[in-house]
Amino acid sequence: MSVSIVETVGLRWCSLRTQFYDLLFPPRCIGCGRVGTLLCIECLDQLPRVDSSCCPRCGDAVEVEGLCARCRTSPLHIERIRSVMVFEGVLREAVHQLKYRGRTALAVPLGGLMAAYWTRHSMPRHLMPPGVLVPVPLHAARQRARGYNQAALLAREMGRQVGLPVDEQTLIRQRTTVPQVDLNARERRENVRDAFCCSGNGLVGKRVLLIDDVCTTGATLEACAIALTEGGVRSVQALTLARAR
Repeated sequence: MSVSIVETVGLRWCSLRTQFYDLLFPPRCIGCGRVGTLLCIECLDQLPRVDSSCCPRCGDAVEVEGLCARCRTSPLHIERIRSVMVFEGVLREAVHQLKYRGRTALAVPLGGLMAAYWTRHSMPRHLMPPGVLVPVPLHAARQRARGYNQAALLAREMGRQVGLPVDEQTLIRQRTTVPQVDLNARERRENVRDAFCCSGNGLVGKRVLLIDDVCTTGATLEACAIALTEGGVRSVQALTLARAR
C-alpha cells in the first residue's frame, strides 16, 4: 500500500484539526449523543442491515429469488456487488461526516463493519475470494481539495482487519466527473463512462474487491470494473458500506 504525500499531509491536518475540536468539544455519538465516541457500540448494533433478498449479481432488492430484470437482460462486467447497511439515518450522517467534515476517525468503526460483514458472509462456491482491496479513486484535484479519499480509509481499515493488501495506485480516475447525487441512472452511467483506467500492471491477473462508501445504481462500480478488466484484472467484485434505497 502506498499513500501519496498530499494525502498524508491532508490526513495529518484533518487529524490535528479533529483533535483540537475534540479538546474543545468532546465527541458525541452521532446516534444517541453519548460523550466520548463518534459511534457507540449500541448505535452500531442498531444500524439497518441490507436485506438478504437481493440480486446475486448487482445487489438490488428483488421480490423473487434470482437475478433481477436488469442483470437478466444486460449482465454487468462486475461479478457481484454487496453492501452492508442501508444508507439512511445515523449511517447517512456518519458517512457525510466522514466525507465532508474531516471526521476520518469514523473510518475505523465503519471499516470494521465492512470487515465483519466480509468475514461472516462466505463466498459463493463459483467465485474465488479476492486477493486485494481497491478503493474507488477520487480525481486528483478533488482528493487534494478534500485531503483524503474516504473509500481508501475504509479499505485500509478493512484490509487491516481481514488481512488483505490494499492497492491505491493502479486504478485512477483519469477525468473529472460531476457529483452523481442529482443524476438519474442513465446520466450516472454516462457521467462515469471511461472515467477510470489502470496505470501500470500492478493488478494484472489478480482478483479484486472494489471498496466504496455508498452504492446507488452501481454505475461507478461498473465503470471501475470495466477499467480493471481492461487492465488485466482476473475478476472484480465490490463491497460498499451502504446501499441507497
